[in-house]
Amino acid sequence: MYDTLFVTGGAGFIGSALVRHLIRETDATVVTVDALTYAGHRENLAPMADDSRHYFEHADITDAPAMHRLFRECEPDGVLHLAAESHVDRSIDGPAAFVQTNVVGTQVLLEAARTYWENQGQPEDFRFLHVSTDEVYGELGDTGAFTEETPYDPSSPYSASKAGADHLVRAWHRTYDLPVLLTNCSNNYGPYQHPEKLIPVVIRNALDGEPIPVYGDGKNVRDWLFVEDHVRALLHVLQEGRVGETYNVGGRCEKENLSVVRMICDILDELRPEGRSGHRDLITFVDDRPGHDWRYAIDPSKIEDDLGWRPQVDFEEGLRRTVRWYTQHRDWVEAVQG
Repeated sequence: MYDTLFVTGGAGFIGSALVRHLIRETDATVVTVDALTYAGHRENLAPMADDSRHYFEHADITDAPAMHRLFRECEPDGVLHLAAESHVDRSIDGPAAFVQTNVVGTQVLLEAARTYWENQGQPEDFRFLHVSTDEVYGELGDTGAFTEETPYDPSSPYSASKAGADHLVRAWHRTYDLPVLLTNCSNNYGPYQHPEKLIPVVIRNALDGEPIPVYGDGKNVRDWLFVEDHVRALLHVLQEGRVGETYNVGGRCEKENLSVVRMICDILDELRPEGRSGHRDLITFVDDRPGHDWRYAIDPSKIEDDLGWRPQVDFEEGLRRTVRWYTQHRDWVEAVQG
């Protein structure tokens, strides 16, 4: 196992789940690097606030001097790069920030990692794991699934910026031999997800008795992955993946958006927080957004067959755990919304 790991974007949703898992399940020292933009919050790291193996660095991955300094001072054995702007709607309204963080930031981090790795004598065990998304592949029709060989066809500024970052990571491996790994994951869900994402939006609005917005007719399909299963997949890839390879991580769990919304409403009806019920009555259909891909689905056969990873949390269980967490952490939602 690794002695010291960098987790960029470690105060975000997936990143903080990864940090919590590393501190809980391994002996590694974890250095969380996060700029604390709108989706990164110290509250996500509260469980590790007093842990001697966790260090937080408030830094932007686009800050080259800061990144080079951190590598020199902390001497990591590996990097798990999750820092990114990650919301499609925000990328449509303001694409420049996505290019800056996702493309320029990844280039800066790759250069800092390469310089450090070369100065250390190119240690064989060093790894740079870049965490990406299935949205780089575009959209699917009614059948089929994305594989590691699917051509890139991004639809939004967000997915285009992530595709650009993916290509940079591969280029640093082919050009400089930097030992990289890549993952492309399906839609994550679980506790600590920013309230702007679909599942938290539905839960929050339902709890507040507000209309629950559903784009178009709600028939768009996503492949859902519980965040803790994703975290375990990342560690499988970091420890056992073949350098230069890409691994697609999916939950084999396709659901129409409307179906997910209705499931959440039904769970809330059972829990009856604040005595409310009939949450389905709050569902409101709104105009579809630009660049809204019809369907995503990942074929995770490679990571299953080569590395032995399997999702452990089925969607019903994961969704119930997620809904219950949000009903019990209204203060967290208020804090991260500012």
